[in-house]
Amino acid sequence: MRKISEEVNKNITETFLDNGNEGVVQKRSLDIKPIIENNKRLYNQNDGYSPDKGLKRIATIPTIILEIWTKEFHKDQNKGNWFDLPKDIQQKILREKLNSSDYRYFRTSSGKF
Repeated sequence: MRKISEEVNKNITETFLDNGNEGVVQKRSLDIKPIIENNKRLYNQNDGYSPDKGLKRIATIPTIILEIWTKEFHKDQNKGNWFDLPKDIQQKILREKLNSSDYRYFRTSSGKF
C-alpha cells in the first residue's frame, strides 16, 4: 500500500493509504503513553473522591478507545459513534471493560465500577 497522506493532531496520527482497486484505507493511531502515565499518577494520588464525596473519578479513556469499543459492540466497523449508544449500553460496556484487568490502566481510582 502506498501512503497518500498523513496528518498529526496532538497525539493522534491519521494515515491514508492507497489500497489499489479496493480503495483507500484510513489508519488512526494514538500515543496513549501520556494518558496511561497520568492515570497511574491519579490512581496513586488519593481515593478519587471529591472533597464532599459527591463525585468519584473513575477513569480517563481516550475517545478513540471508546470508538473501538463501540465498533466491537456493534460488530460493525462503520458504527463507531460512542455517543449514539444508549446510556445503559455505555454503562454496560464501561463496567465490563473497566472491571477487567486488561484495561486497568484506564482506571484513575480503585474499586469496582
